[in-house]
Order: sequence, then C-alpha cells, then structure tokens
Amino acid sequence: MEGVESVRKMKPAKNPVQKTINYKKRDAYKEFLFILPFLLLVLAFSYFPLFGWTYAFFDYKPPKPLFDQEFVGFKWFVDMFSTKAKTDQIVQVLKNTLSISGISLLFSWFPMVFAVFLNEVRCKPYKKFVQTATTLPNFISWVLVYSVAFHLLYAEKSPLNMILMDLKLIDKPIMLMRSRDYVYFRMWLWLTWKNAGWAAIMYLAAIAAIDEQEIEAAKVDGAGRMKIIWHITIPSLL
Repeated sequence: MEGVESVRKMKPAKNPVQKTINYKKRDAYKEFLFILPFLLLVLAFSYFPLFGWTYAFFDYKPPKPLFDQEFVGFKWFVDMFSTKAKTDQIVQVLKNTLSISGISLLFSWFPMVFAVFLNEVRCKPYKKFVQTATTLPNFISWVLVYSVAFHLLYAEKSPLNMILMDLKLIDKPIMLMRSRDYVYFRMWLWLTWKNAGWAAIMYLAAIAAIDEQEIEAAKVDGAGRMKIIWHITIPSLL
C-alpha cells in the first residue's frame, strides 16, 4: 500500500514542449519591449498626424484654434463636385494618380531583374560603383531629382539630345521636359532612377542566400549563366 501511495504522490514529468511554451510566454514581454520604441515612432509620425483630417470638416481661418472654428461638415467635399470644371479636375487628378500607380506596378519586376544581372557582374569595383550610384538617389530629395532632370533634359542641346543625335538615333531634339506626350514616361523614369537601386538591395540579399551547392551542381550538369539564372536564381527569389 505504501508503494501505491508513493506512486500517487509522484508528480508527472513535465512535457519539454510545454516547458518551452511556458518559457516563451514568460519572457514575451521582453521581446515586446524591443519593438516598443518603434511602435511609438510609428504612432507619433504615422497615426498622430491623421488628426489633421479633421480640418476638412471646419471652415478654418487661422490663427484661431481649430475647435473655435465653424463646423461645416461635408461642405468642402460637396464643393469639390459643385461645377463641371472642378469635377473634371478631380477626375484628371484621379486618372494621373491611378496611371502612375499602375505604371509602377507594371514595372515592379525591374528591381529584381536589375539585381539578378548586377549579381552576374564579375568585376567587383564596377559592381560596387553601379550599386552605389543606383542606391544614392534614394537619399536625394525630389527637388534635387527634378533639378538634375531639368538640366539634363530640358534644353534642345541637353546632354541626352546631344548623345542621341551624335549616335544618329534621332534626327531632331526630343523635348522630354516640355511635351505633354512624355508625362507618364518622365514619371516612370524619375521613380525608377530614384528607387530601383534601393529596392534591388533585398533581392541581392536573397540571391546571396541561395545555396552555392545548387549552382555548382548546375554547372557540373552543363548549365550556362542564363540557365542558372532562369532555373535557380529567379525561382529562388520568387
């Protein structure tokens, strides 16, 4: 009987998995503290400014405080569509916004292709130069981007026109900065020049993580560089 009682009093052994789960729950708050400063930054710079949306519902006249102003509700929203000219302007703005967003999505593959071919460059100094030159524009303000584009493309004897005419690719200067026909192309060009290099960084990191043994096995099987890109690099990125 004493043996039976002792067996009853014995505590069951703890499950290692349950022990790990309990440990993670106990220390979860420590992990939360690591991200807390970044959550506060997001709250301060992304959510708190949304308070400014309330100005749209008041007839705001500075310098009085906002809640001392006359509340007008949806007056300004209705006013946006009060005349045909205003409606046409709103439609044009929406058209431009959706078109530029669509172009960005349509060419969203470009940074990946750029990273794939940049990774194939064997000359390290040249590779570093190209990566630096294409990443730096991300840190340049849009004002400077437009200033550079203006000096390169505005005049009839701009550097681009002179190069293309010397190469006999065009007969007369292309007025990229003056013509309405190239608006969407210009916007795509600025966005690509400013963001492609920065966006390619994550693809280069993913390419570096590809198992080298797969590439070596493909070379042994006779695969060239293009086949390695098509059958190993791109599927690994996807």
